[in-house]
Amino acid sequence: MVKARGPRAQSRFDSRDEELVPAAEAAELLGVKRATLYTYVSRGLVRCVPEPGTKENRYVRADLERLKARHDARAGHAAVAAGALRWGEPVIDSAVSRVGTEGLAYRGYPAVRLAVEGRSFEDVAELLWTGTLPAQPTRWPSPELPVQPSAVAELVPKRSPPLTVLLTVVPLLGAWDEVRFAAPAEQERLRGRRLLRHLAAWVCAAHAPTRVARALKEETVAASLAVAWGATAKRAPEMLDRALVLCADHELNVSTFAARVTASSGADLYACMSAALAAVSGPKHGGASDRIEALLQEVGRPERARTVVHERLRRGESVPGFGHRLYPEGDPRTPPLLEAAYAFRPEKVGVRVLRTVEEAMREAGHPAPTVDFGLVALASALELPAGAAAALFAVGRAAGWVAHVLEQREQGHLLRPRARYVGAPVTAPVP
Repeated sequence: MVKARGPRAQSRFDSRDEELVPAAEAAELLGVKRATLYTYVSRGLVRCVPEPGTKENRYVRADLERLKARHDARAGHAAVAAGALRWGEPVIDSAVSRVGTEGLAYRGYPAVRLAVEGRSFEDVAELLWTGTLPAQPTRWPSPELPVQPSAVAELVPKRSPPLTVLLTVVPLLGAWDEVRFAAPAEQERLRGRRLLRHLAAWVCAAHAPTRVARALKEETVAASLAVAWGATAKRAPEMLDRALVLCADHELNVSTFAARVTASSGADLYACMSAALAAVSGPKHGGASDRIEALLQEVGRPERARTVVHERLRRGESVPGFGHRLYPEGDPRTPPLLEAAYAFRPEKVGVRVLRTVEEAMREAGHPAPTVDFGLVALASALELPAGAAAALFAVGRAAGWVAHVLEQREQGHLLRPRARYVGAPVTAPVP
């Protein structure tokens, strides 16, 4: 028998077969103060032994984990789930991407490194879908055009943003694909390649439908976007490719979660993409780029940037495009986009405005800009139409949506969270 020093406890076990942890780690694991830990020991809930040569005890990890599990069970799943669904702990196992202190990684590969080293969007998409980075450059064949662009142009107003067009086109493409249901994984990857090529080509269908067919004939998704948006600069595909790679996935963001929930029901790939696009259309997700574009219009000239920023801050209003909750030290995806935009067309008014806004926010001590800010800067440098930044984000993120749909189908379970009822009490029926 070994007496514990400090708390009143006795240990009747052979500690050689137990994993022991110091008091600080034990208290942290339980989420309690040391005094509470000592109480658990005195009640016989946690065993401990003296650490040789010190006045400290070490505590049995198995006992700590058993006690924590009991406490969590008593608290119920509702509180845990509610916190997890609000920027909290993970709620789905996934091997697609990881957001951590070291940044964003796709299947273990740093996303920023893939982008700055010039890996193509197609290579990164294949990595996300298969877990293997292609040894040779990937080329996807040009898909057929089952829906006439002129017919789609008649369905949407000419001033419709690209994202609205994509929300219209994807269900139409699905309607023409009669074998889309319960498809094997390899067939879904083929379908995903075609779908991403279509997304890139159709972004111009509202205002320039004649470009769609030409854009589909390009060799890459980035080149299709450049043709669709009329970006004639030689470096446009390269810059767009960098943006697509940086947007390819970001763990369980709102649109990805929507795609996974839809996939868990057994819905086809087009339905999953439509659900994800619908989520992106919300102002709290894809709308971030639109708000930054509106800020760009509000400022107008670089000389007014600091005044507008300071006035917004004085009134207690936010300046869109700054601060990401998952990146306290700054969104690592943004610098590569800003560097490309600032170096390519530093004289463009939009680029100068955004650069001055960024400087004013930094001088005021506010967080660094987000990827949405970088996308708007890139779109400004390339003189892309309004709404292009949000569409660029969606086309890039579509690679991740496909990856998560495939993964969800492999896991095979239905995503069906429970609700915590907070309404009126249930009463007996009136006799």
